Amino acid sequence: MLLERVYDEDLAQASYLIGCQSTGEAIVIDGRRDAGQYFDLAANHGMRITKVAETHIHADYLSGTREIAAAAGVPLYVSGEGGQDWQYGFEANRLHHGDAITLGNIRIEARHTPGHTPEHLVFLVTDGAFSDDPGYMISGDFVFAGDLGRPDLLDEAAGGQDTRFEGAKQIFKSLKNEFITLPDHILVYPGHGAGSACGKALGALPATSVGYERLNAWWSKYLENDDELGFVDELLHGQPDAHAYFGRMKRENRDGPQVLGERTPLPEMTAHQVRTAIEEDRIVFVDTRSHPQVHEGTVLGSINVPADGKTASFGAWAYDPERHTRPLVVLAEDAEDAERQRAHFMRVGIDSVAGFVTSLDGLPLTQPSTITPQELEDFDPALLLDVRNKSEHSDGHIPGSTQLSAGRVLWNLDELPDSGPIVTYCQSGRRNSVAASALRREGYDVRELLGSYAGWQEAQAAA
Repeated sequence: MLLERVYDEDLAQASYLIGCQSTGEAIVIDGRRDAGQYFDLAANHGMRITKVAETHIHADYLSGTREIAAAAGVPLYVSGEGGQDWQYGFEANRLHHGDAITLGNIRIEARHTPGHTPEHLVFLVTDGAFSDDPGYMISGDFVFAGDLGRPDLLDEAAGGQDTRFEGAKQIFKSLKNEFITLPDHILVYPGHGAGSACGKALGALPATSVGYERLNAWWSKYLENDDELGFVDELLHGQPDAHAYFGRMKRENRDGPQVLGERTPLPEMTAHQVRTAIEEDRIVFVDTRSHPQVHEGTVLGSINVPADGKTASFGAWAYDPERHTRPLVVLAEDAEDAERQRAHFMRVGIDSVAGFVTSLDGLPLTQPSTITPQELEDFDPALLLDVRNKSEHSDGHIPGSTQLSAGRVLWNLDELPDSGPIVTYCQSGRRNSVAASALRREGYDVRELLGSYAGWQEAQAAA
């Protein structure tokens, strides 16, 4: 049996290719929309993709299950559990608790583990050439290394009402009935790692085991004492802010992401073409440099999405395709870099990229407004906005500031003043630049605090 983990550092998301080496059949579970890597990986092992599946309706990225199935011409499998409200809106094979997919000698059994979402499945994998019993679990967003999937996303991102409490209780029952009843040796391959907003304390390990989690995870003491109330309280406490784009991902993944098919290469555009498009307000320019570089001068009306590994996450904070109809033009090193950026945007359903440029020469430039910590002392903004997470704000903040995380600002403009300058900050300035650029494009007078909170702390210590 072959089991390959494909990990996206941007979204801290894992997908899996599982293959039977005797028949050459392979399945992709929880794949991304930029699907070429799965076909390359299968080909490198002398295999072909014959099936695709996913564990649940994802919130943090746009599923590639339909994209891969269409490209390979193969059946896809999704959950049929969870009730009518959480049924997929497209044609697929529905899996229920105990149903199995076979690939040669490999058996992949679906187990219903609701909590993170009502329809959530895990897959128990048995390598029939080696054993009659399962040895592996693809756990999706149920169990992570050292943590559990959060049950509050339907409230936080999809407009649910108090679903978090029932979800937390369901996770408790899923752990009791499905997880800790399994043999200790079963290896667990989760859908996310450290840095994901789908949990609050995810470990960086690529895999764990049933036995290791049973002995060491924070939740084990609550199961031992059958303390559901204590479990629910601790699971729900301190979850990170859910990015607002999660709601769009939920809807699109449930209804069926658009299948893009083969894409034509992005064209390199001339400065004249881009300048004209900016003047006619036909595009959104994406400055992919770091925030210190952007502060020296950037394209008028641009958004800042640093190309340093978080293109998908930051792009979905600053650009909402449900409200923005203009395509993106990206600043890239070359054509290969531009395609790499487009792939990241695709992972969060930002599909409209018109082209790229490799230089800002000849484009209309502006210098973003900034303010130093010293200048802030005597400045009276209409709003001092902390765009870090709630937990960061609680640990310490600039007096008088209001917290609204960078991943939520575009969706909560009603919380901002109608006029007057807004001073924004994060921890170091990176997230702040993304949020500030998005707000400027919406017409707000934004001044970024140089050095952000860390710079303000240094200024306070030196005073």
